Order: sequence, then structure tokens, then C-alpha cells
Amino acid sequence: MAKKHIAIAAVAVSALLLAGCSSTGGGSTGGTPSGDITVLTNRTDLIKNKVYAGYVAAFNKAYPKVTVKLQGITDYEGEVTTRLSTKNYGDVLGIPASVTPNQLPQFFEPLGDTAKLKETYRFLNDKSFKGKQYGLPTFGNANGIVYNKRVWKEAGVTSIPKTPAEFISDLKLIKAKTAAIPYYTNYKDGWPLGSWQGQQGFSANTNVVADRDGNNAPWTSGTEQYTTDALLFDVVKNGLSEPDPLTTSWEGSKGMLATGKVASAVLGSWAIVQFQDAAKTAGADPADIGFMPFPEQKDGKFHSAVGGDVNIGVNVNSKNKLAARAWVDWFLNKSTFAADAGALPPQVNGKNPTTLQDFTDNKVQYVELSAAKKPALDSDIYNKAEIDLFGKVYRQKLVDIARGAAEGDMKSYFADLNKRWAAARSSVAS
Repeated sequence: MAKKHIAIAAVAVSALLLAGCSSTGGGSTGGTPSGDITVLTNRTDLIKNKVYAGYVAAFNKAYPKVTVKLQGITDYEGEVTTRLSTKNYGDVLGIPASVTPNQLPQFFEPLGDTAKLKETYRFLNDKSFKGKQYGLPTFGNANGIVYNKRVWKEAGVTSIPKTPAEFISDLKLIKAKTAAIPYYTNYKDGWPLGSWQGQQGFSANTNVVADRDGNNAPWTSGTEQYTTDALLFDVVKNGLSEPDPLTTSWEGSKGMLATGKVASAVLGSWAIVQFQDAAKTAGADPADIGFMPFPEQKDGKFHSAVGGDVNIGVNVNSKNKLAARAWVDWFLNKSTFAADAGALPPQVNGKNPTTLQDFTDNKVQYVELSAAKKPALDSDIYNKAEIDLFGKVYRQKLVDIARGAAEGDMKSYFADLNKRWAAARSSVAS
């Protein structure tokens, strides 16, 4: 992976170490970081290609008394969520989406006051609880659709779609005029389906989460929730996705899109560099990889929600919290991880990457969603309703219904989701 270095004003690590480790008991709270720490990551590709080994080597130049053991996990969300039932879930790890805000203190060490950390970092809302920060974003993402520009051009599409209907029409052109699969769901791996939820905010409504939490029927025409899931349903219903979703492969999909066998996939901007690298590996042109906003405009402009990607935190049970926090601060401020990913740096003063030039060219407006007044309310509702908004189960069923592998239709499924949502809201509020 080519490394692109960006200038980042480094935080005074020693001060952050003391601030982050002094609030709770357990582990070392002063002195020189030392000892063994285990770092969990979902980026198994970066372990395989030795990029992570380079990070560790650079870290050890600053902290020679710390031994870092890496653990790459493919089914990260599922496996790490299971590990949380024990105390053995690494020393530093990306916080699973299954951990609700009110559960953060149970599993993770506070890293400092959110208000103070906001002077240095952005995208902090997700892992903050009662004024304390429990996770820091490794980098930021914009949300949109990765696509193969060459394929779309071959299909005769000359401009990016501005509405869901235009998006469907363009995919139909791709199916009719090229050999490419117009859209790839990555159904089998499942987790990429959560990227559809990541699109929230495309209507420029910064309060979209609070609005959903105040609505008994969010799967109703006119809402963002309806628009995203209806579009996914229509893509599959019209035969515009892969013929057998049970055999999809995330790693394989990179090469397929990079070489033009697949035309598009809803993902975060973090994926752009991975697909460009896949193009290089396959002998294709990395410039074919494009990134378009969700096909909806507000006042004639596209919008994309930006937010933190994986947030890393320190296990509250870690026996080497000082060393663990040293890794967190070094990784965010000294490593080239965000730059290597072509992503938005987590620092307030960070510069936008060249990978988002497509968004710049299309004058896409960035939206950062407002912090919730009740941080745990959204997760309380969707967990109670058993609707995993950022997971895979309910959208896999949506795909199954759309392709005729499960009973029902979009109307009946949305009615069921609304019923469960309303009941959960009532239960949580009571």
C-alpha cells in the first residue's frame, strides 16, 4: 500500500496519557509505558501485507519497552462482541457497534473529557457518554457509493444520479449494455449492508437520528430510513444485484469492482483506497474507481454524512493501561494510518484526502450529525425492536424478500418494522 504522509499537529502524548489513565483504578497510572499489550483490529489485510508490522516497528522506536501483539479478526463485530462477555478482549481494540453508549464505562477506560478532547479531535459523538470519551476515531469517513467509472461510461451514463429513480435507471442501463453486475450487496459477509445505514444524513438533516427516535413509523415514505431501504429493495427486486447473494465475498468483490465485473457498491470512503489497490493488483486502472454521493439532493445539492470510522479504546480490565493508551495516542497522531487509508484525519485541523476529489468536483456538502440528547435512546429502541440498523440481519431479510427467497413484499415488511419499532419505543419510554 502506498503511503501518503500528511502533516498533523501532534498531541502532547505524555499529557494525554496522564489524563486518560488517572480516572479509574487498575493498571499503571504513571512512569514509562512498558509491558505487553494485545491490539485487536478488523484490518486483517494490513496484517497480511505487513503494513501493521511497520506501525508496530515505528511505535517501538518511541516505546521500546512495550511489546505489541496484533490480532486480526475477520468477523470482527461478531467475535469481539462475544469476547466482551469475558475480560479477555485485548488491551486496545476497535469498539464494536453492539456496545451502546451507556455500556461504554462497563467495557472501556475513559480517555478524557469529551469537551477537552474536542479541541483536538472531531467525530467524537459516537463514543461519548456523560461527558467522558471512551473511544477515539482512527479516521473519518464520508458516505456514498464506490463505482467503476469506466463501466458507467460504457453504459452511456454521463452524469451521476440525483434521485433513487435515476440510480435504478442507470443500473438498468449497465445491465443492458455491459457485462457487469450493476450492484453488489456483499450479502454473505453481511456487514457491508450496514453501510446503507451509514448514508443517513443525505437529506442534510443533522437531526435525522433524533427524528427517527421520535417517530413510531420511520419506514414511511418521505423519511430517510424509507428511502435507503426502499432503494436497496428496488435494486434487488429489479435483478440489478448479484444473481446468488449467498456466494458473495467481500475480498473478492474488491477485484470484481476494480476490473469492471461489478459496477457499484454502497460503502464508506474508507473503501476507496482498498479498491484502488485491488485495481493495481489486477492490472486495472486505479483511476477507474470513483465515489458518488447517495442519489438524493436537497436544494439542488448532494450531502454526505461524515463521521468517525472505527473508534479505538482501552479495555477497562487491561493490566497495562499506560502502554495501551500510549498505543492509542501514537496510532492516532504519529502513524500514517489515516493517510494510508485515504481517509479524513481525526484531527480538527486535518486536511481532506485526494481520494475525495470526486466529492469536491460534485460540490458535495459534508454533514456531521448532531449529538443525541439521549445518546442511548436510538440503540435502546433498535435493540429492543431487534432491528440491527447497523448490522446485517434485517437487511439480509429485506434482500431475501426482494429476490423472492422469503415471504412478503416491501410494504408488508416495512409495516412489520414499523410495528416493532413503535412497540420498542413505547417500552423504552415507559
